[in-house]
Amino acid sequence: MAETQAFTTSEKALQVLKLMYTSRFADQKMAKLVKQNKGGTFQLSSAGHELVGVVCGQMLKAGSDWGLPYYRDQGFAVGLGCELSELFGVFLGRATKNHSGGRMMPHHYSHKDLRIVCQSSVVGSQFLHATGRAWANKNLNTDEVVYVSGGDGSTSQGDFHESLNFAAIHKLPVIFVIQNNGWAISVPAHEQTAGGTIADVARGYEGMAVAEVDGTDYVAMTDAMGEAIRRGRASEGPTVLIAHVPRLAAHSNSDDPKKYQSAEMVEEETLRDPIERFERWLIEEKGHDASELEALRESAHAAVEKAAKEADALPFPEKGSSSQNVFAPFEPTSSLSEIPAEGEKVGIMDAINHALAEEMALDPNVVVFGQDVAHGKGGVFGITRGLTEKYGKNRCFNTPLAESTIVGLAIGMSVDGLHKPVAEVQFADYVWTGINQLFNEASSIHYRSNGEWQVPIVMRMPYGGYIQGGPYHSQSIEGFLTHCPGLKVVIPSNAADAKGLMKTAIRDPNPVVFLEHKALYRQQKFCARPEPSKEYMLPFGEANVVREGTDLTIVCWGMMVVMAWEVAEKLAKEGISVEVIDLRTLVPLDSATIISSVQKTGKLLVAHEAPRNCGFGAEIAARIAEEAFEYLDGPVHRLCGFDSAVPYSKPLENEVLPQPSDLEAEIRRQVRY
Repeated sequence: MAETQAFTTSEKALQVLKLMYTSRFADQKMAKLVKQNKGGTFQLSSAGHELVGVVCGQMLKAGSDWGLPYYRDQGFAVGLGCELSELFGVFLGRATKNHSGGRMMPHHYSHKDLRIVCQSSVVGSQFLHATGRAWANKNLNTDEVVYVSGGDGSTSQGDFHESLNFAAIHKLPVIFVIQNNGWAISVPAHEQTAGGTIADVARGYEGMAVAEVDGTDYVAMTDAMGEAIRRGRASEGPTVLIAHVPRLAAHSNSDDPKKYQSAEMVEEETLRDPIERFERWLIEEKGHDASELEALRESAHAAVEKAAKEADALPFPEKGSSSQNVFAPFEPTSSLSEIPAEGEKVGIMDAINHALAEEMALDPNVVVFGQDVAHGKGGVFGITRGLTEKYGKNRCFNTPLAESTIVGLAIGMSVDGLHKPVAEVQFADYVWTGINQLFNEASSIHYRSNGEWQVPIVMRMPYGGYIQGGPYHSQSIEGFLTHCPGLKVVIPSNAADAKGLMKTAIRDPNPVVFLEHKALYRQQKFCARPEPSKEYMLPFGEANVVREGTDLTIVCWGMMVVMAWEVAEKLAKEGISVEVIDLRTLVPLDSATIISSVQKTGKLLVAHEAPRNCGFGAEIAARIAEEAFEYLDGPVHRLCGFDSAVPYSKPLENEVLPQPSDLEAEIRRQVRY
């Protein structure tokens, strides 16, 4: 095959060896720089792994194929073509053009032009990103393959197995390269993986090719990688390539292998050095002279010294830049049409469905997926009904019941800037198994890459109580979400807002969590509205004054908006004037509207159904205390759910969640203050 034949030539083999030298010498130089306190404090060695990484990087089409290497894969970065001075710059925490500009730890690669997607320290999270990227490649009918690597320890992570499952189901062009050095920090393989290797487990996924090779054998590696690439380009499905390599250095500069490796183990590993084996092969099989290889070593060493010197001359990131690029810039289009004052009303459920359908018609790269969302069912609540029939099974499809898969796939799909995934987590209560992908990955990729990558995903999550859903179908999780920098959080309370906000969310280049209150899906009073046109968009960060008043300001969202409006209407008949503000988005937050209202009324009540302790109401109360204290005629109060799970029995649920009578009593108490 063409992928392998090119690597049998002496010229190519010598090029690979030089890159292996480069990676090894870079390791050694970085270790010295840590001791010299040049700006780096943490070093991970790739010694022993070089052949696997360099071969894989060299065999891919740089800038066309995709790479998601893990942190012990410097050989891949070098082999694919990353500038050595930039790799040293990242290591020293300097302001580089690529690889995050000092925001990420060393050995966490990110290069837009070379299609190395921003990686993290979380073991195994990259597997799902790679799988999502491979799905997008297949959906676009390209022959691009996706490389993703990990250590043997990463195969214990659930994300690895979820990735294999999804990749096998859809026959995706992804190559999982597991660099098995026998250790997960200090845990030996026999304590990490049943049987010592993941090969037999991987073979259990139908359609998955599995190759187990000696990662110090040049011919074996090129043959295995070449076949994996051929399969991917031919749409034959994914491959797991397990390369057994030695670990020739400590896990990191903070690790002491003497505590868990005997001298005999170390000596045995040293004898398996891939560089020494490759040198012998070139001399014995290809007829090269030792002096020729020495010249390569000297050239590589000089290049490393030069790159380190250039990196040391790079400036550190500018002071004040640490808060930049939390969000990608986005100026939403204001309403292009007015909401009709009259006409047939739709509920929130239909409004969201129509928004999805209209955006899918407008942009062929908008895709909808999640649990039970496809075909006739359209999700547990029917929100996505009809979308598969209208746009096809590649535009609206079901995923396995795995929340980490759903979020991780969305990340990988979206990084090309073309695909706009709208993913549904069936109930917000179950997002926690995917929270690593949401909190550690989606929220910060734009920031960690210093603006290089964007993650334009929408995560739809039905949330909230009042439906007798019990502890696992009633949670209000907005407080957790708003604490995570990089996530936008949207909560509509009526159909018109739901449609306009959903359209804005889909077009936003940032990750958006779209919380939909289950009890409001079909509610008619207040929630049902005449439907805006398909051009209607509602910008984020603009709260709505639902009802004007002069005696008290209530700030709320979701179900509490409906409740506050009803209670305010009732109390107005007694001459109590309550101003009701629907935030609509918690991130970004419209503080100006709240402050303006407090300046008028002098009193503030924040109402939400989530538990009181550390709820988002506390954040609003703190901001008003800091920014509008002089306008207050009394203390800021909160009306919240109890600090407990939401129970199933209706009397108990009513006791835990705020009721209209609770809200009315609190309003009267504050107005009298």
